[in-house]
Amino acid sequence: MGEDQALVDFAREVTRPDVEIRLARAALLIGRGAYPDLDVEAYLDRLGALERRARLASGTADPLCQLHRLRECLFEEEGFAGNTEDYGDPRNSYLNDVLDRRLGIPITLSLVLIDVGRRLGLEMEGIGLPGHFITGARIGGEHILLDPFNRGTILTAEGCAEVVARAVGRRVDLVPDHFRPVTNRQYLARMLMNLKGSYWRREAWDRVIAVSDRLLALSPEAASEWRDRGIAWSKQGDVARGLADWERYLRDFPDAPDREQVRGELRRVRHQLARLN
Repeated sequence: MGEDQALVDFAREVTRPDVEIRLARAALLIGRGAYPDLDVEAYLDRLGALERRARLASGTADPLCQLHRLRECLFEEEGFAGNTEDYGDPRNSYLNDVLDRRLGIPITLSLVLIDVGRRLGLEMEGIGLPGHFITGARIGGEHILLDPFNRGTILTAEGCAEVVARAVGRRVDLVPDHFRPVTNRQYLARMLMNLKGSYWRREAWDRVIAVSDRLLALSPEAASEWRDRGIAWSKQGDVARGLADWERYLRDFPDAPDREQVRGELRRVRHQLARLN
């Protein structure tokens, strides 16, 4: 399957109303952009297999027992863990790679936990703390917080503050809004931003462009993506496309805080092109 069809399939999935977006499927469709032959259904079946391994015998356990069994299955028996040795590896952001390697970053490991938990009938959600993504489970009126990057450790409010402080390098006063569940689009956007950052640091501009394409399919009003994709096109040598994206950025977002900087770069590149002609 070509890159264009992979993007079309992703765009089709994320144009649904937010609550109807199938999160694991959308994440695997992101992966198909890098792995054109990726079999989405096969990986969804693997999530189903994890659910069957984690399921306790019917009628023998309440939801809290099932949650603890899920943690045991994923993080002890299956060995899912945070990639502490190479956090920035792009493979950590692809759900198919996470399922293959049992390694990931907080947001992709959370997705495994959330998807399998929901298959088990648990009320699971993603929570985007500053600098660190965790999973929430609502059981019997309690909000249980788990850290899949650290093998599903259960977190207290103070534990969350410590995790955030390590992630961002300073203490953050966490308020209830920090623990609000993310929407499906917010979840996918955060996954894509992590992936884009990994490729940007590697100067893999073709992959940056592919990720920006998906961010724009998810949210065409994401102003910074037009600017950043323009940079990536220019870095890759396709200056015309870069200029088109910058012009779109300046036209559609006239109040952007960096508009003068982008306008100056646009003039500079135009002058360079004029001298070549």
